[in-house]
Amino acid sequence: MKYKQLGGRGPGVSTIGFGAWAIGGLNWGKTDDDVSLAALNEAIDHGVTFIDTADVYGFGHSEELVSRIIKERGRDKMVIATKAGNDFYNATATDDKGYGPIRQTYSKEYLVGAAEKSLKRLKIDSLDILQLHSPDLKWLEEDEPWLALEQLKRDGKIKHAGWSVQSFQESEQAHILDLHHDLLDCIQVRYNLLERKAEETLFPKAMEYGIGVIVRIPMLFGLLTGKFDASTTFTRDDHRYMNLSADKLDRYLEQLKKYESLFDRYQGQTMAQVSLRFCISHPACHTAIPGAKTAIQVEENCASSDLGPIPWEELEQYPDDQY
Repeated sequence: MKYKQLGGRGPGVSTIGFGAWAIGGLNWGKTDDDVSLAALNEAIDHGVTFIDTADVYGFGHSEELVSRIIKERGRDKMVIATKAGNDFYNATATDDKGYGPIRQTYSKEYLVGAAEKSLKRLKIDSLDILQLHSPDLKWLEEDEPWLALEQLKRDGKIKHAGWSVQSFQESEQAHILDLHHDLLDCIQVRYNLLERKAEETLFPKAMEYGIGVIVRIPMLFGLLTGKFDASTTFTRDDHRYMNLSADKLDRYLEQLKKYESLFDRYQGQTMAQVSLRFCISHPACHTAIPGAKTAIQVEENCASSDLGPIPWEELEQYPDDQY
């Protein structure tokens, strides 16, 4: 496993982290907590130090599983990042946990309270990173989210402030880095072989301001593992039912054909490993957080860090047309 500092002010992190959305038990099909914990342990055994979760993943369940790993394996070598702003606490109750439809809430009071709840679930005193969880632009242009991050830093509840940029809003939201680069230590960006808009918009600003970059959705919900084809379908309780619907899947698969020579060049590596190596190859990127539900998936993902980045000059020849 290789390691980098997350930007100019962030912590040291493994270049491949652990994305803990899938283990929350919602939106990714059926999960098993024992299998999820085994995957987390496997990640740590392979040198992963960066774990990314969110309060809304499984309505707190992902954070609860991460807390069990912290207790079992120790806090010292782990960098724990979570997110807040997708409010599942205050809507009309519709499920057996008493939570209702998710809505965006980025008031200072809400974010401070949400951070406190995450700390309790994780059973730690301070979050390494708290990220605004993909807010609409209207929230980012308000003062309250930033005042909340400032207060949480000042009070020692968080060590670093982050922002998870809303998918497909890179151009519309990039100017926020100009406004808040003194406060922001890192951003989280949707970026992969088939979705490269961040190269034009966010990455130059992140490098200019010394802001760390966390890459999410590096394997495009599993598409870049090579396991899906035009006949692949998902159940309605799986978020990929919408994100990889039949028409979207067809367009992604057509776009993927343009990268066949890249995968051929690295035939001894899996498609997933080449895809992950791409994500940590851009000089702005410091870590990628593939999701994994099993120990086998973790082992494959971690090997991509050992293999290291692909020389950027090899990648510039490939098309960067957008989905």
